[in-house]
Amino acid sequence: MAKAVVVYATITGNNQDVADLITDALEKQGVEVEEEEITTADVEDFEDADICVVCPYTYDEGALPEEGLDFYDDLNDADLAGKVYGVAGSGDTFYADDFCRAVDDFGKAFEAAGATKGAENVHIDLAPDEDEDVKKLDAFAAALVKKAEA
Repeated sequence: MAKAVVVYATITGNNQDVADLITDALEKQGVEVEEEEITTADVEDFEDADICVVCPYTYDEGALPEEGLDFYDDLNDADLAGKVYGVAGSGDTFYADDFCRAVDDFGKAFEAAGATKGAENVHIDLAPDEDEDVKKLDAFAAALVKKAEA
């Protein structure tokens, strides 16, 4: 059975909702999932997982979540070769070019750690929509599982 760790950072609760939807979608596919808030998580938690997911928010004009800066730095320095990763998060299209920038930055950190991209990054505007965004996140989870089993 594949194992996943889903880490999220949230202010409004939107990214916890995103993480919950991903966790549910992975569990429906038989994956054992551990979900953690970023301040209680450690990059070493990914070492025992097959699938690694981060759901960050983007603060202000493209900034990473302040409470996740150490996690981000540790991720850049980690060795996650052989792990499959995915990044999904909520943002606000009001910020135009900075919309969900943290999602893409965390994707680059996973690449620096040698992890394998399992699904395209998912950018969600504000709270996840019960139809469209749930479908996106279900497809995201399915792609991660498929890549992890390959």
